[in-house]
Amino acid sequence: MDTQKLQAALRDLPLGGFRFFESLGSTNDEALAWASEGAGDLSLVLAEEQTHGRGRLRRKWFTPPKTALAFSLILRPTAHEIKYPAHITGLGALALVDAIQNLGLQAQIKWPNDVLLNRKKIAGILVEATWMGTIPDAFILGMGVNVLSPSVPSEDQVLFPATSIETESHLTVNRVKILHDVFSSLIVWRSKIGSEEFTQAWNDALAFRGEEIQLLKDNEAPLKGELLGLEADGSLRLKTDHKSLTVQIGEIHLRPAV
Repeated sequence: MDTQKLQAALRDLPLGGFRFFESLGSTNDEALAWASEGAGDLSLVLAEEQTHGRGRLRRKWFTPPKTALAFSLILRPTAHEIKYPAHITGLGALALVDAIQNLGLQAQIKWPNDVLLNRKKIAGILVEATWMGTIPDAFILGMGVNVLSPSVPSEDQVLFPATSIETESHLTVNRVKILHDVFSSLIVWRSKIGSEEFTQAWNDALAFRGEEIQLLKDNEAPLKGELLGLEADGSLRLKTDHKSLTVQIGEIHLRPAV
């Protein structure tokens, strides 16, 4: 990938700005700084390699050169979008699920912020924000996608089984095409944030729905139950032995019960 070819490939999308790096510590860090400097809505930071990428709960994200997609998108939220902060994570996940469906594959969303193929992780999403007092001034939607086989970290580096789009599809995969498809779909789904259609699509793509799962939090006993689905605000609905309850996005790991 190079800047000119990328700009040509994305020219039909309403990007507010574009920064491309051969190597970068973290696309989210770059986007956070750029947002603070006044970057426009839908400004994109993309890197061929991330040396200090991170996921949720401060976990490292493995991004070797020229094998994955590592990017962050700056979203200047509307008053409506501010009401649904958890939907920003769902927005990225739904967009990637659509892009993978274009390859003839069925991806799923592991709540709250991972995308799976064949029950193995291919992508992680990290949403951060800049603030104007108590109101989000910008959401930073960061995504790391394992596209080619060498992008997959070794088993000793991951907490959940990982794979790549290439490995699961057995196809020759074009990273720029996937990037374009993600953004095309994201723009469509963004207009539906907060709607019943948005929540239903997220539910339909939800991994482990109807299965027994366990939610793990540091220094606490696992919470086990049947995953029922999502509430309208993006929280998880779980049925335990005694009652149904909702769980908000936080420092939680979701795992199948077996």
